[in-house]
Amino acid sequence: MTSNITVLYSVDGAAARITLNRPEKRNALNDEMIGQLKQLLRKAEADDSIRSIVITGAGKDFCSGADLSELKKISQASVSENMEDARSLMEVFMLIRELDVPVVAAVRGRALAGGCGLASACDLVLATESARFGYPEVKIGFVPAMVMAILRRNISEKNAFELVTRSAEIGADRARELGLVNEIFSEDQFEASVVAYVRVFEKLSKSAVSLTKKLLYQIDGMAFREALEAGVDVNVIARMTEDCQKGIARFLAKG
Repeated sequence: MTSNITVLYSVDGAAARITLNRPEKRNALNDEMIGQLKQLLRKAEADDSIRSIVITGAGKDFCSGADLSELKKISQASVSENMEDARSLMEVFMLIRELDVPVVAAVRGRALAGGCGLASACDLVLATESARFGYPEVKIGFVPAMVMAILRRNISEKNAFELVTRSAEIGADRARELGLVNEIFSEDQFEASVVAYVRVFEKLSKSAVSLTKKLLYQIDGMAFREALEAGVDVNVIARMTEDCQKGIARFLAKG
């Protein structure tokens, strides 16, 4: 563990909270932060008591994208060094997608570039009324490349094109219209609203939520019959779980 803690970890009930902790840099991403973020996501996954993970930012902003020092490093790095750097961030996106429990982005302030990508990579996005989202990469000749795979799965093709080529920031209301945001809460009630939102997962079957998450992402891009076949497999697996058998027994007992 490095001495410079750029990401904080805490647990509230059955929810793990991962906080990007560079408020003086608007929580801009650097190698250290990305490494710690991956480590803490795995820590939460290893805890059987965790039912959800909340990613948020310390201070006024969620995440402003890459740190300026990282941009300088990119401009001077070799192809192999840039490849290794890009893959490290890709691992974060893949990890979020592959975790068993829902990962929720709690966005206050700005979520820009890689920060917007990080929020969009989460299974659910909650935002304050004043939150801002955007992909300004093209302004400096860069491409929002990996995050485009996520964005394209969240919103329509034309809306995605507009966001990544015009570099405009959008507000929380527009982000929800497009499908980037699930819920918007008032600034003064944001923390309490996020806690209440994720607490719902404590009342649900962890195995059922996990199987549902995996199937939802697995069937993306599948042909109709192939998706139904995948559904058959998961249907059978779900029937054999302890949660399902106990749930059916409780339901029948009520009748």
